[in-house]
Amino acid sequence: MGKRYGLVMGGRGLAIVVTVVVLAGALGFGGYRLFSEVDKALMGEGCTATAAAGDIQLEVEQAANAATIAGVAHREKLPRRALVIAYATAEQESHIENLAYGDRDSVGIFQQRPSQGWGTPEQLQDPVYSTTKFFDALVKVDDYAEREVHDAAQLVQRSFDGSLYAQHEGMAEILTTGFAGESPAAITCWYRQKEEVSPRPEDSAAELRRTFGRRFAQDGQAIRLPAKASAATGWSVATWAMTHARTYGFSEVRFDGRRWSPEEGQEGWLKDAAAPADRVLLG
Repeated sequence: MGKRYGLVMGGRGLAIVVTVVVLAGALGFGGYRLFSEVDKALMGEGCTATAAAGDIQLEVEQAANAATIAGVAHREKLPRRALVIAYATAEQESHIENLAYGDRDSVGIFQQRPSQGWGTPEQLQDPVYSTTKFFDALVKVDDYAEREVHDAAQLVQRSFDGSLYAQHEGMAEILTTGFAGESPAAITCWYRQKEEVSPRPEDSAAELRRTFGRRFAQDGQAIRLPAKASAATGWSVATWAMTHARTYGFSEVRFDGRRWSPEEGQEGWLKDAAAPADRVLLG
């Protein structure tokens, strides 16, 4: 589980992380906690999902894809179980990466095949589109929310060995807790901007609407939450904004008494009494 969550670095830092990864594998799921305790200063960039059951290390791209999956689930008003099934499936199929290759003609996060009617290769490499297609198929499975994760996933994917999805259920539960906003500030990322990038609020606003739905509006660098939106919804949106900050050129995200920036991301979301709870501010 999580074979590709380790981050790349050189010298002594790499040796330490390799050692910890080996130990984590030997200890099973509990090894995630051990892996998460490696000094984050050794890591050039990455993300962490934190929950009571353990921590998961992700690359920034993986975290952005996971945030998109959570956003589409929210847009479609799907139950929590649908998100758990989606994460377990995506981890098994692609390690939650948006791949341009796969078995035969499979591509994308869910390794869907154009020849099987899922869409064109270009469509299936659009995380919003591919996630929507996955959920469209999942909700057609009778009583999917009551089934075992691997059973529901297999009825959608029709893979060679459907039992393999089961091994990722624990990880999927942790990701759901963080990316669905059930646990505030549970996802954090850190990286250094390679070059100064101008904010692109119009592009961000368009992608936000595609992901979460038209109820979510972005005015310039402020995302207004729908009336009576839950705190969990707000944190899911804030997490999406954080994981897409590099793509759209934002240097900080502020929400619900917290502030995040990529340079301080290793410290998590820092306290900020001025950060509002009714909108997500982008710097």
